[in-house]
Amino acid sequence: MSKKVKNLIEKELVAKFSPLDGVAVISPKGIDGTKNNLLRRRLGAHGVKVMVVKNTLARRAASGTKLKGFDKLLDGPSAVVYGKAASISSIARMLMEEKKNDEKLELRGVFFDGEIYEGEKGVDTVSKLPTREEAIAGIIAAILSPGRNLLGALKGPSAKVAGILKTIEEKGKDAAPAAG
Repeated sequence: MSKKVKNLIEKELVAKFSPLDGVAVISPKGIDGTKNNLLRRRLGAHGVKVMVVKNTLARRAASGTKLKGFDKLLDGPSAVVYGKAASISSIARMLMEEKKNDEKLELRGVFFDGEIYEGEKGVDTVSKLPTREEAIAGIIAAILSPGRNLLGALKGPSAKVAGILKTIEEKGKDAAPAAG
């Protein structure tokens, strides 16, 4: 490959890596063409892309981005799995599902926030982390929980008093016609 072609590929990789916060790396070795296309199609349905990369070009392209340091996962034939819309934990969950479908799929690891989670165990760990949306929902629930508890505490006794008054009122109506 000529130097000019390598520079063009490196520029393309920099453009793809720049907006990313994290990536997963798998080994395409041992996966035949049909399984490879099915894997790409299933992941692509969720906005996730698989790109086979030349390790040296990927290292150089990642050096000026947030992905600096993920090159430790690049060993031998490598495919980078990424998605702009999908969170890294959802990508890890999809890869764990794919691993169940095909035992030959080698999961090298996941890189995000400057940390490497190596191997299948690392991918499994990341898959159990909450997605961005799940984390936000948890925070909102934690913020709203004290308000709900306070409302329940205030509403509870008043509901009991209202129930008692209603019972007294109904008994009073029932007793009034009998007296007269």
